[in-house]
Amino acid sequence: MAKTANLYARIEPELKERAEKILNELGLPPSSAITMFYKQVVMQQGLPFDVKLTYRKPVDVSELSKEELYLELEKGYQDVLNGNVESADKVFEDLYKEFGV
Repeated sequence: MAKTANLYARIEPELKERAEKILNELGLPPSSAITMFYKQVVMQQGLPFDVKLTYRKPVDVSELSKEELYLELEKGYQDVLNGNVESADKVFEDLYKEFGV
């Protein structure tokens, strides 16, 4: 039984270059990053991140009209009033737990 297996995938050259630059700065070979991804797929029994069609692109405030900006601010304000918030401590605690920092 082989200790490794080959994986062939096509990817956009620019995306590959950008990702490998980051991985290099982290001291992580692409093969190790792919192995980490596969291990997470197995552990999570699925993709290790949310995949959903309801993804909302971040708002670019410079492209909003005054009315659109007001509506976005109002949504955030309503979230605060409705308690749909997390403390910064809780967010960082979750991040540390997730990434083992």
